[in-house]
Amino acid sequence: MFKIALALHLLFVVFVIGPLVHAATTAGRGVRRGDAPAVTASAQMLRIYSYASILVVLFGFAVMSSKSAYTHKTTAEFGDTWIWLSTLLWLVAVALVLGVLVPGLEKASELIGRQEQVTALTGRIAATGGVVGLIFAVVVLLMVYRPGG
Repeated sequence: MFKIALALHLLFVVFVIGPLVHAATTAGRGVRRGDAPAVTASAQMLRIYSYASILVVLFGFAVMSSKSAYTHKTTAEFGDTWIWLSTLLWLVAVALVLGVLVPGLEKASELIGRQEQVTALTGRIAATGGVVGLIFAVVVLLMVYRPGG
């Protein structure tokens, strides 16, 4: 069970978190270019991948609760610093995406469609996307180095 859960966790990390971070960090381009269809597509992609990222966490918990094929004990516990901190950071990142980026992109798309200025939104969208990218980079570091674990 451990190897299956680990494989699924890693597949979802690559194919869900990767596109989520890419969409978050590049969403500002469409806003700067005034490309309403691209901005709308970015908002939709961010929403879908944010919800899909729940699968990453679920399979991560499955890995955590499985017995390792290598040590014959559970690989981690939720009380381990790297586990709860990674989970908290994931929640923050998804909250930023769903609470700031997606609504900001939807508003920007609407304003672009009406040919109004989106300058105020451009910085917020770009900054939030960068923060989301940094958060997920920290999660990767936590997963690799496992502080407190």
